[in-house]
Amino acid sequence: MPLLSKSRAVLIAGLLLVLLPLLWAGQQWRVFERGWFAVQEWRHAAEWRERSLWLPDYQVVIEAQPIAGLEDDVSALTYDPDRRSLFSVTNQKAELIELSLDGKVLRRIPLVGFGDAEAVEYIGPGTYVISDERAQRLFKVHVDERTRWLDAADSEQLSLGLGLNGNKGFEGLAYDSQGRRLFVAKERDPLRILEITGFPSAEQRLNLQVADDLKRDRRLFVRDLSSLQFDERSGHLLALSDESRLVVELDVDGRPISTLSLLRGMHGLARSVPQAEGLAMDDAGELYLVSEPNLFYRFTKKAGE
Repeated sequence: MPLLSKSRAVLIAGLLLVLLPLLWAGQQWRVFERGWFAVQEWRHAAEWRERSLWLPDYQVVIEAQPIAGLEDDVSALTYDPDRRSLFSVTNQKAELIELSLDGKVLRRIPLVGFGDAEAVEYIGPGTYVISDERAQRLFKVHVDERTRWLDAADSEQLSLGLGLNGNKGFEGLAYDSQGRRLFVAKERDPLRILEITGFPSAEQRLNLQVADDLKRDRRLFVRDLSSLQFDERSGHLLALSDESRLVVELDVDGRPISTLSLLRGMHGLARSVPQAEGLAMDDAGELYLVSEPNLFYRFTKKAGE
């Protein structure tokens, strides 16, 4: 083989050794899909802003505020419109935690027998669903002013056990009260969003259905799912990813239409959000986020938007 051909072969082999790991890393982190979506988001901004939450308009107003008195990992967030407060769960020392809208602890309720409590979702006055991530079990619980603790044995339960793989199970919940659908996020391997009807509604229980949308899930250019939030006004679903440090807004057809980056320098953030685990939205469209072990964030739309 001529010397020039040998040199060319070595050069090509060297380029492949560099490019192949870069291409693999790019695919793993969904870099190419995210880049293409960024172009689409910019191109369709005027059109999509009019019919969406439009996450690019949100700015942080409370950043990385420690939740005083709480050291265990907060793993979820939901908004209770009746109490005008937030609820979270901790999964080390299992508790249901009530928070004010500025991130102050209002109440702590011990959880007994809930396993790896990872998500909580408000579904109606005094009624919530809590998930056990590892066992992929859902618990319907009731809370009032007299509640001092919650025992899983007293709750209505649903076990699914779809592709059990340890600490990669039911990570987030969201509820569509009009469609009576409970959205359940499976964290990864594979990443999925399940839609459950017939639970926790007792009168629908005989018509229990569990569905997913593989086309929608493939469109999600994130590495994992940490939390979900359903917006009743638009019918859109928000998906939070810890590893991708991103919130994605999906329209009624499951198509991504806007994003909120949790990286430093974006949306007014002085530092990247370290481990985002819970997302909630109130009646006014304010977004709330918690990050392990005990950081609290609030995002609001910029004035005039």
